[in-house]
Amino acid sequence: MNDTTSTQGATAGAPTTTVPPTATPQADHDAPVPPGRPVHLVPTPPGLWRVLLGVVVALLAPFFGILIGSGMGVEDSAIRMQPLYWGFFIGGLIGIVGLVAAGMGAMSLIRHGRAKGRAEDARDAEPAAHDQGSEAH
Repeated sequence: MNDTTSTQGATAGAPTTTVPPTATPQADHDAPVPPGRPVHLVPTPPGLWRVLLGVVVALLAPFFGILIGSGMGVEDSAIRMQPLYWGFFIGGLIGIVGLVAAGMGAMSLIRHGRAKGRAEDARDAEPAAHDQGSEAH
């Protein structure tokens, strides 16, 4: 094949050129990180996701119950409990389970906060106790 023609859709008569892939030197990867504010990742406290998911389930379950119950429709009008009501009732029960999960998550959050507060108080009181002991000697 000719260097001036290409079968890849290039214009006729244009020279084809190949560009070698650029390799980044190793020194670029080993460069020191510029100074700045350090990133400090803090994990979520235990129970937070249970609270959030429990509240979402408690709010959405009755709505989905009504949606599913209305989608089932009514075949006979003489039925005492129509599917719409059954769907709402079952959705309400699932919503209660979501509220229980949210309550348990909230209790876990509260316990974690209290334990963390006690640990910080003990840590803050520790240097003061050492200082008082050194004054007595």
